[in-house]
Amino acid sequence: MDTILALKALIMGIVEGLTEFLPISSTGHLILAGSLLHFAGPAFPKEKVDVFEIVIQAGAILAVCWEYRARIASVIGGLFSDRKAQRLVINLIIAFLPAAILGFLFSKKIKAVLFAPVPVAIAFIVGGLIILWVERRNKGRAVYARIDSVDDMTPLDAFKVGCAQAFALIPGTSRSGATIIGGMMFGLSRKAATEFSFFLAIPTLFAATIYSLYKERALLSAADAPLFTIGTVAAFISAFLCVRWLLRYISSHDFTVFAWYRILFGLVILGTAYSGVVAWVE
Repeated sequence: MDTILALKALIMGIVEGLTEFLPISSTGHLILAGSLLHFAGPAFPKEKVDVFEIVIQAGAILAVCWEYRARIASVIGGLFSDRKAQRLVINLIIAFLPAAILGFLFSKKIKAVLFAPVPVAIAFIVGGLIILWVERRNKGRAVYARIDSVDDMTPLDAFKVGCAQAFALIPGTSRSGATIIGGMMFGLSRKAATEFSFFLAIPTLFAATIYSLYKERALLSAADAPLFTIGTVAAFISAFLCVRWLLRYISSHDFTVFAWYRILFGLVILGTAYSGVVAWVE
């Protein structure tokens, strides 16, 4: 195995884990990191890189599964007897469907047009401005959450959050950012929106991983397993640390710092792209 390629896979896994659950877009960061690292090349062509970036999300999701293992076990155990468990599962299915349907219909067109550094930078900036608007709106209006727990969500609440998640099909938008900020706009508390975003990531990203592996199975071979393993393990460890940190952070902070990070990072990407300082790879 190529040591340099393995190191790049490790870095990509760390980037995935650190950004998957923060409102800053893991897909956007992976596109940018892959471009800077020149991850795609003769030894690992672009088609395999695309699959790699989706598959290593499984590591991040396993981190969430481990963090919430007791709750997940409780839900599974209560599927046929506990109404709260049944309601949560139904709400997750409802929230999962909008992005799944739209992704199935339009993913090829989105990848062909938007999976590049400049569109990602624009999405970073727009997303950051939306987060600033929502946070300032909530403070200015003294908005009180209608829903403090994911157990209190209705199917309509879940559908609204699912529609918000669909915007994350645009790279650079952020799946977690769309679901958390969307949830807050629809009346969820910051904690409830964040936890529902975590739970919704489980079916969403596992489905994307399984679908990508099945669809592109002809591209892959046993020789690719070490790189995929390195990336997935790195994503698991970094995501686990990030999830624990984020849960502590939201107890006393809002998301304004992430909004400014998105805006500044997006401006840097646009500036370096148009000035020629960085030759971003499309």
